[in-house]
Amino acid sequence: DNVSLEVHRGEFIGLVGESGSGKSTIAYSIIGMYEPTDGEILFEGQKIGRKHRSMQMKKDMQIVFQDPGSSLNPHQSIAEILELPLKVHKIGKTHAERMERVKELLTMVELPEHYMYKSPASIGGGEKQMVAIARALATDPKVLLCDEATSALDPTTTASILALLKDLNEKLGVTVVVITHQMSVIEEICSRVAILDGGVVAEQGKVEDIFSNPHTDAARRLVY
Repeated sequence: DNVSLEVHRGEFIGLVGESGSGKSTIAYSIIGMYEPTDGEILFEGQKIGRKHRSMQMKKDMQIVFQDPGSSLNPHQSIAEILELPLKVHKIGKTHAERMERVKELLTMVELPEHYMYKSPASIGGGEKQMVAIARALATDPKVLLCDEATSALDPTTTASILALLKDLNEKLGVTVVVITHQMSVIEEICSRVAILDGGVVAEQGKVEDIFSNPHTDAARRLVY
């Protein structure tokens, strides 16, 4: 309700709040899964909606979901999963060219090339999420939405995923929007954060300012 956010090019911004606060609704509206009931979404100055998105727009905005076990097709190999967005967006003229890109993507997320022959069922949860991130990066997006991308992972794997996202942000300049209920994730990688409470942005600002001096009850509950 009356949510207003501004995301700057190349930054790491967090959307954080308790369950039901509206985090994923905002993410799904941005990516085009939901149609907002009111207001508008602007991307590089252009108004976008669920039904009116060019292929270039879809290429520029990608999402990583919470559970890679359900977001990756269990009947496909990792190579087939990573090749699909390349086919959809006509990246690579031949199968051989696309396979070279698949190898690049696996290297980018620090997975061995031979993983392209594996299935999602044969690799661990953290590795599945690495594949999901690689798939999202296949189109060289400008914006990457991560919807609770680490909440189902153990602390060690979470640390690896966060380090990877931070490295990709710095090397590729991709803008990352992190949706989470874990303040430790926000503190680790984000420069700005918006605190959501009951569908409303209760507070937003620089991460260090929110952590050192939260002004609202919603922020204080999360920080303390």
